[in-house]
Amino acid sequence: MRPAVTDLETGQGPPTAIPLRHFLVALAFLAGGMGLWVIRLYPTPQRVVPPLAVVHAVVVGWVCLTILGAMTQFVPVWSGVELHSTRLARLQLPLVAGGVVGLVTGFWSTTLWLVPAGGVLAGLGLWLFSYNIWRTLPPRGDRDVTETHFAVALAFLSVVPAVGIALGAGFLDPAVLDSLPPRDRLVSAHATMAVFGVILPTVFGALYQLAVMFAGTSLDDRDRRFQRVETAIYPLGVAVLAAGRLLDSSPVARIGGALVLVGVAAFTVVLGRVLSRRTVDTTPTLARYGVVAVALACWVVLTAPTWVGGDATAAAARYGGPGGAALLLFGGVAVVVVGSLYHVIPFLVWLERYSDLLGYEPVPMVEDLFDHRLARADFWLVVAGTGIVAGADLLWIPGTLVTGGVVLLLTGFLLVAANMGLVVHRDAGQPDRGAVEAD
Repeated sequence: MRPAVTDLETGQGPPTAIPLRHFLVALAFLAGGMGLWVIRLYPTPQRVVPPLAVVHAVVVGWVCLTILGAMTQFVPVWSGVELHSTRLARLQLPLVAGGVVGLVTGFWSTTLWLVPAGGVLAGLGLWLFSYNIWRTLPPRGDRDVTETHFAVALAFLSVVPAVGIALGAGFLDPAVLDSLPPRDRLVSAHATMAVFGVILPTVFGALYQLAVMFAGTSLDDRDRRFQRVETAIYPLGVAVLAAGRLLDSSPVARIGGALVLVGVAAFTVVLGRVLSRRTVDTTPTLARYGVVAVALACWVVLTAPTWVGGDATAAAARYGGPGGAALLLFGGVAVVVVGSLYHVIPFLVWLERYSDLLGYEPVPMVEDLFDHRLARADFWLVVAGTGIVAGADLLWIPGTLVTGGVVLLLTGFLLVAANMGLVVHRDAGQPDRGAVEAD
């Protein structure tokens, strides 16, 4: 039996400095990636930002580093076991962060050797992380739904860097790829496994735990039926979709895409039902999860005609139908990541600074550690920015308004970074209880 949330043994996790460093570096990549996106909207002959630089800064630098920090902290806590290796957990951050810097710089410059070099560094860091968490997870028969989804993500993560390294090597010598499928197919399969195979299963696994916890409810029998559907068919759908794109087989990709859509729809039903049965007042966290449910539902509706009735192998349909990429990556993934940061970072700081003082002197609540006005502001900025950017693919929207949507997203994410930075900065001012003390 998995322990109740209130019974979790937080001492099973690594030193809090390890996940905090992941989160702070990830936020720096977010700010840099969004800044590159703004620059990309106004290119000049001397300043052209390729899309791959923005994608890798945001998706790998921000989202994946946040996932690395969160899993490293909470898999041991949730599973009730010791982290397999704290040393490996320390190594993964500089490797992945250095690799992302190399990738982004290589994509943006003519120093092409930085692309494969950065890919190798990032790949080594991701493989160390995968091995460490895989060894930490319980055996297959003992895993709950959250741990099962994390295991799926780790399985795909074992493959994604290898494909990325091959693609990076092709930047230096295209002959490297002669014995492999064409580059565009490799890129499509690589992106499919990264977003739908690594990131979304992590999001689903986390929300199966967190949405229930914050809503103050539990899954009923109907929820569990939908959950079993999602758990059974979603990973298979991702594998088939990636294979169809790698083989450039539209029928295979359609089957995989249909399975993915059914899986996402089933998860969205569970999330919506859990939120509708909440036994507590609506909190900022629950509001964010509500946005995720709406965004995923809209993504399924917009993507179904393209993936099932159209060509699911097309580059334009890589992340969904018209407007789908923004809804999925910003309305879905980014909102979950931001919501996780808002309760993970303050919780770690509270644990390090105040937990030993309970019963001896008044201590603040975890949610008292961050500025709620900034949290409300970044919430609405991200929601508005996502709506504008997603709408640009569906409606005729002037370029200046699209730029405004990107700026809204950037401003919202900068407010998140500032809010979390203030939480850590205040704690760092306490030398005896500093959350980011050397470990």
